[in-house]
Amino acid sequence: MFGSLILKNPVLVASGTFGYAREMEGVVDLSRLGGIIPKTVTLAPRSGNIPPRTVETASGLLNSIGLDNDGIDEFLENKLPYLKTLGTKIIISIAAKNIEECLIFGEKLDSVSGIDAVELNLSCPNVSGGIDFATDPKLCEKIVATFRRVTLLPILVKLSPNVTRIDEVARGAEQGGADGISAINTCLGLAVNWRQHRSRLGNGFGGLSGPAIKPIALRCVRQIFNAVEIPILGIGGIETIDDAMEFFVTGASAVQIGTANFYNPTATTQILNALPNALNELGVKNIAEIIGTLELCHSGNPSSVHEPTE
Repeated sequence: MFGSLILKNPVLVASGTFGYAREMEGVVDLSRLGGIIPKTVTLAPRSGNIPPRTVETASGLLNSIGLDNDGIDEFLENKLPYLKTLGTKIIISIAAKNIEECLIFGEKLDSVSGIDAVELNLSCPNVSGGIDFATDPKLCEKIVATFRRVTLLPILVKLSPNVTRIDEVARGAEQGGADGISAINTCLGLAVNWRQHRSRLGNGFGGLSGPAIKPIALRCVRQIFNAVEIPILGIGGIETIDDAMEFFVTGASAVQIGTANFYNPTATTQILNALPNALNELGVKNIAEIIGTLELCHSGNPSSVHEPTE
């Protein structure tokens, strides 16, 4: 449970990797998903970054889309009506450049039916302009608290791994009134064409996602789990049931499948199908019994190693 948001299962799809769901209706039984997080929307339309916008890397995808979207009004008028028919939770992902935009978002969303929660995307690594609220605990707390005042919807805060202490930023989100943490967004990266002396992305730097970032995501989830009381949605390199179970025992209450949707569109279905057997293997009946049960230890002796605090 993330505030008043109750999921029928812990497998969701991540923003930016599933379009607005209509694109996947012939491949995935959308009603089986625990939730859908459509592509992030901004207050005004954005054309995004110049191409090339994506580059494949070893075990990952580097992207610099730049939040290309038609704006919140177009989303509410033309995308949300379809999403409301899918029989699962709809979590809108929004990106505000400043406090004033956050207030406007709150006014627009609180009178709309069919939205079950809001994911505040505070951490897109390839968008310029505005304030990066995901790098400072106090700024994070401020924008979450501001949005909390203008909405009754559950608030999930999507955090960046491109910080020194993600646990402190997560604590700021919790103190601001967040109902959950989404961790993590992409890792800032660079792909280079050395023959042309140019970056492979039109915008230079981009966000790395996919299997390559899973160890980073797991580390961040564990640090956040140790720092806050609110639940965590784990994101980063999840494709199989083993990946999902790793996130659950590390501290995530649910997971979002992202980049895997591009190369294995039925990954969510495969995970859902395999979940009962994985729980049976551990001798438990539900996810709640295994969340955060990971022991960081050597040779089976939990006291022989300590998690870093600095």
